[in-house]
Amino acid sequence: MAKIWSYNPGLPCAEPEIVEKETDILLVGGGMACCGAAVEAVRWAKPAGLKVTLVDKAALERSGAVAMGLSAINTYIGENKPDDYVRMVRCDLMGIIREDLSFDVGRHVDDSVIAFEEWGLPVWKRTDDGKILDGAQAKAKGMTLKSGAKPVRSGRWQIMINGESYKCIVAEAAKNAMEQLGENGEILERVFIVRPLMDANEPNRCCGGVGFSVRENKLYIIKAKATLLATGGAVNIFRPRSVAEGQGRAWYPVWNPGSAYAMCAMSGAKLVLMENRFVPARFKDGYGPVGAWFLLFKARATNAFGEDYIAKHKGELEKFKPYSEASVIGTCLRNHAMLIEMKEGRGPIYIHTEWALQEAMKTMDKKEFKKLEAEAWEDFLDMCVTQAGLWACLNIEPEKVPSEIMPTEPYFLGSHAGCAGAWCCGPDEDWVPDQYKEPWKEIGLYNRMTTVKGMFCAGDTVGACGHKFSSGAHAEGRIAAKAMVKFCLDNKDYVPTPKEDPEALKKEIYAPWYRFEENKEASTSYEVNPNFLLPKQIQARLMKLMDEYVAGIATFYQTNKVMLERGLELLTMLKEDMEKAAARDLHELMRAWENIHRVWTAELHLRHVLFREETRYPGYYYRADFPELNDAEWRCFTLSRYNPETGEWEMEKFPYVQIIPDPLGP
Repeated sequence: MAKIWSYNPGLPCAEPEIVEKETDILLVGGGMACCGAAVEAVRWAKPAGLKVTLVDKAALERSGAVAMGLSAINTYIGENKPDDYVRMVRCDLMGIIREDLSFDVGRHVDDSVIAFEEWGLPVWKRTDDGKILDGAQAKAKGMTLKSGAKPVRSGRWQIMINGESYKCIVAEAAKNAMEQLGENGEILERVFIVRPLMDANEPNRCCGGVGFSVRENKLYIIKAKATLLATGGAVNIFRPRSVAEGQGRAWYPVWNPGSAYAMCAMSGAKLVLMENRFVPARFKDGYGPVGAWFLLFKARATNAFGEDYIAKHKGELEKFKPYSEASVIGTCLRNHAMLIEMKEGRGPIYIHTEWALQEAMKTMDKKEFKKLEAEAWEDFLDMCVTQAGLWACLNIEPEKVPSEIMPTEPYFLGSHAGCAGAWCCGPDEDWVPDQYKEPWKEIGLYNRMTTVKGMFCAGDTVGACGHKFSSGAHAEGRIAAKAMVKFCLDNKDYVPTPKEDPEALKKEIYAPWYRFEENKEASTSYEVNPNFLLPKQIQARLMKLMDEYVAGIATFYQTNKVMLERGLELLTMLKEDMEKAAARDLHELMRAWENIHRVWTAELHLRHVLFREETRYPGYYYRADFPELNDAEWRCFTLSRYNPETGEWEMEKFPYVQIIPDPLGP
């Protein structure tokens, strides 16, 4: 008998209970940044008698980009200097970063990494005679980072870990910290904050957030003196390479819809470099990470004919080198060389895992090699089980044959090799240029506060400050939390007063469900109804238009002014139709609001790409009508602001200021 596919309802919606809460510090998110913020906030909030509330859409132990695990910590300064860390970030992100923010991360990040190890994270070590010990072996010998033991470097900034439980360990520390506050500490899991609350009595001031439980019919209105948005980046804005039953496969966590970018924009906060996106080169179809293979195992990549395409296109890459210090080829430029080969018909691109392992076999005994081979598999079992499964089902033995690698669809983030996000205040210190302090002179100089008073960001949400990765995001959460405590103490008498009343908020947040209930009888199929659109339908339209007009995989990441303007027309129509979004249950209510956040993020990106008339990030995207790098006109920040009062967008340039000198001169 043929199977009849039908809608499988999730948790049913009903008239929600309104739950109102008040706190001093509201932490929105559950990833590395919010865990760092919780630990640091408690340290300063407890003696001050302040209340801290953390709200996570998921469950803290497996929330965020590190949810599945990780095989390396990609930012650990160690024997290096924060100055050199800033130079690396600046080089990889094509010469435009907020150096005050990056330096701030660089000088604090090792404290987070040392704490991870003390909380139980196994970190690989290297013995005095050069032997490698995994985390368990090193721990058994009492070798710790704090005592001066040398970590195993896979690159200049990366150290190897046994990290399947990485996020669980960091989350446990955050929960333990929050418990120290007693009644003044609260963690709400499975609650999705969907938009900020703005104050009724003071313009340009955030006073908390509003959202709903994804497990119960409850609306949460949380009033706060200081709010941290640390909800990760954005995925599934562009059409993915994976199709059919594999469509949910992505490199970045599928539950990240750009919520913080959207909430910043809704509130009128400025965002920076939202034209930047990250297009990781990963194992084809499985999206498995390549970093450990390139750095630790010394694998090489070639075109289909065994040619080193990076060396082959050295002259082309020189044209995009942002300045004299760029001795290391940046991430987007490595993509650029790969894409030239693919467009000219010399694909597929291979990563030669077999060469790397065969070379290692020559210098190792059988036992050592077996351990290395096991670590190669564990690299995926720690952080991308799908890739190990794909190897198995395709009969690929990595010690014998190469694997294909390919650029993925674009993602938005501010902690990896990307720098999209909010325009935030940096440290209030004398070495920070006055230009970087000026936007906050009126509302106060508080580290990681956005241009909206009382609204802070950390992790992927902070713009112009990439290459933080998991450890840097944790450190940045700590930085923001300390500033938030100071902000609360400086504003003791402030009473948060939201503009909207609870009933109005309930109608707004639950609108998709109300719309479905009102119109569901208009057709015999919920998927075909003249009165509403379901979340899956909205997302398909968004991904298609972004892919085809805003430099997705369909056009080899190319676009131009006419394509972008047409894309904006289509996006405007989609926004109009989204006013008829519907949700059949709590899961779809979550998806409906995720779509709202994705569309805000998509529009931010589109407007920024249209505004910057150059190709600043070849390999990530190309303005075909402005194919060159133009430092004279565009080595600057691009800022955008949505005006909540008028509904208009404002775009501007902001001068880049170099703080850390080049090694070869100013």
